[in-house]
Amino acid sequence: MDYHNHTEFYKWQGNAFKTGIVLNVIFIILEIIFGYLANSMALLSDAAHNFSDVMALGFSWTAIFISQRKPDSKFTYGFRRSTILVAMLNTILLLASVVYIVFKTINRIGSPVEINSLYVIIVASSGILVNGITAWLFSGNRKQDLNIRSVFVHFVADALVSLGVVISGILIAVTKISWIDSVVSLAVAAVILYTTYKLLIRTINLALDAVPDNIDINAVREYLEELPNVTGIHDLHIWALSTSDAAMTVHLTTDTQTGSGFISEIQDNLKKRFAIGHSTIQIEFGENVSECNNCN
Repeated sequence: MDYHNHTEFYKWQGNAFKTGIVLNVIFIILEIIFGYLANSMALLSDAAHNFSDVMALGFSWTAIFISQRKPDSKFTYGFRRSTILVAMLNTILLLASVVYIVFKTINRIGSPVEINSLYVIIVASSGILVNGITAWLFSGNRKQDLNIRSVFVHFVADALVSLGVVISGILIAVTKISWIDSVVSLAVAAVILYTTYKLLIRTINLALDAVPDNIDINAVREYLEELPNVTGIHDLHIWALSTSDAAMTVHLTTDTQTGSGFISEIQDNLKKRFAIGHSTIQIEFGENVSECNNCN
């Protein structure tokens, strides 16, 4: 699939989100039912976490739909930045699920119960399959879009969590030690916390207009400085418009009058080489160009 074709890209995303939501809603219902029947805190904790993932899918899908709205006189860049906010919301949901799991597990430690390990093994094994399929649905464009990456990371973590729950079921069946369920539940929380930390930092950085991780600002500066007739650059700023789009502004000083084709060629190269789709370039001609007070 050519992801540069926006129509195909949005169609692909819509199908991925619909499939992922349906699969996970069915699995959550089964996990809750068998979690209670098995008296397994690990299964119930994983069900709560999977519920947060379904909410994350819904939020991400909504954000992508909103981001397609055209700019207007108030929101001149449109609503693409909503994907950054939703990526941050997804990570917060993950952190909230960690708090819930730890709280419920600590309460369970003081009052151990008999656990049906067979139910735990069967349901958690299904979870590996469901979460693996869902992660695969979003694997194609995760490197270009942080919102998609946040969904992908969600379900990779879930697949690992389900694997841990399967292992706990096997250990309980062999040893008859019920507190293994609580230990695995805490391990689930640790895995979620680990996978969420870096993603949260990245989304906060984008929300604060940091340069996106996939763009090397020094390489962009070097490219601009090496352009013919360019004698200097200042006011270079690069930031994210969304989880997949970047913008840039820069002032270039030149010793030769340039035409509109000069700027168009630079913009094309910025898009091809650095994935900067929206660039504003101001040309300043002359030897004594007055620079701003906050030059880079």
